[in-house]
Amino acid sequence: MTIEIYGIPNCGTVKKARGWLEAAGLAYQFHDYKREGADAARLARWAERVGWERLLNRAGTTYRKLPAEVRDVQDRDAAIALMVAHPSLIRRPVVEHGDDVLVGFSSDMWDEALR
Repeated sequence: MTIEIYGIPNCGTVKKARGWLEAAGLAYQFHDYKREGADAARLARWAERVGWERLLNRAGTTYRKLPAEVRDVQDRDAAIALMVAHPSLIRRPVVEHGDDVLVGFSSDMWDEALR
């Protein structure tokens, strides 16, 4: 089963996650948000699985730099539009593995889900 990981290559958490996959001998395909953008339909599928609140990274610099009226996201569609416009707002990494969607990196969680 293919492992697809989505993120930004310079992100420290994404680097850790990719290193974990390589150390575990697990092949994966990497999708760079900065270069390839973020697909609204894919974000909608992820939001169905894990919730848009989990996908939206409110802790990062990109979010804090947005005007207050733009940051005040109250629903899924607004959150998805914001993440499409600013892919750095997507929590990283996101992994698709079969029907599973993992958000963020935890070696314990990944070990259980991917091995």
